[in-house]
Amino acid sequence: MIRRRTLLAAAPLAPGLALAQPAVWAPTRPIRFVVPYAAGGSTDVATRILADRMAELLGQSVVVENRGGSGGNIGGELAARAEPDGHTLLMAGTGLLTTNPHIYRSMPFDPARDLAPVSLAYTSDMVIVVHPGVPARTLAEFVALAKARPGAFSFGSSGHGASTHTATELFKIAAGIDLLHVPYRGSGAAMNDLVAGTIQMMLLQIAGAVGNIRAGQVRALAVTGPRRHPLLPEVPSIAEAGWPEAVATSWGAVMTAAGTPEPAIRRLNQAVRQALESERVQERFRSVGVDGASSTPEELAGFLRAEREKWGRVVREARIRVE
Repeated sequence: MIRRRTLLAAAPLAPGLALAQPAVWAPTRPIRFVVPYAAGGSTDVATRILADRMAELLGQSVVVENRGGSGGNIGGELAARAEPDGHTLLMAGTGLLTTNPHIYRSMPFDPARDLAPVSLAYTSDMVIVVHPGVPARTLAEFVALAKARPGAFSFGSSGHGASTHTATELFKIAAGIDLLHVPYRGSGAAMNDLVAGTIQMMLLQIAGAVGNIRAGQVRALAVTGPRRHPLLPEVPSIAEAGWPEAVATSWGAVMTAAGTPEPAIRRLNQAVRQALESERVQERFRSVGVDGASSTPEELAGFLRAEREKWGRVVREARIRVE
């Protein structure tokens, strides 16, 4: 779990309670696991892998439900308004938990107030890809093209404020380029348009791009994690390419409705952590470019505070706003 410790080291960690406390709560009916994004992206894939193992550990079905739209706000509100009894979970990403409160003038709920942390679930390095018709073989060549033709190239994202959007804005700021943002309802739809040539570039989780890269449908220019990724060893890191200030890693966190009793949160946290100890789960995660990463609820709370501050700065500098 080195990657998890690296991420959480930046956050002020609250004291954790001993995990050895007796688990007195157990689900009495199937658990609904909400994915606030469209099917097919890394969040959806990771949730389904985790849900399978959690169902075995909890002795109840864990049903994944995709409720995309509004940058994750629709699914997020569904989970936030659910009965706080531990039977509704949310796999929330960077955008929903850390940037949406900064970019939406009004939200139907407050992620910091209305959702309770359960555990970090995964981290996911990202990759910059372009349509094969773009005459750039390296990231430096793409930046040069973009500088020569400001606003001529468009990039897709899974929605306003999603990590696929904000991480690209961070790269734009670092590289000093102007790209046109085209938001979609999920990375899968955006990738389809990238393959078709409707848009020219995307920055997205490796899990959602590796198949298209291997099929030659898109060209990978750089991964945005702190180092090269095992699934794409031939692709340089963004630091190697010349923009270390644009390093970005997305993540997924398991949340539930605020007010959920502590015994339920502790048991759910235990199930997530035990699931991630499974080598089978870790192998399935790695095969799609996702790295399992767990935490205590207190560690996750501190991590989220730090991430809200970091991405809030990007939102303000990039002037991202949704009415």
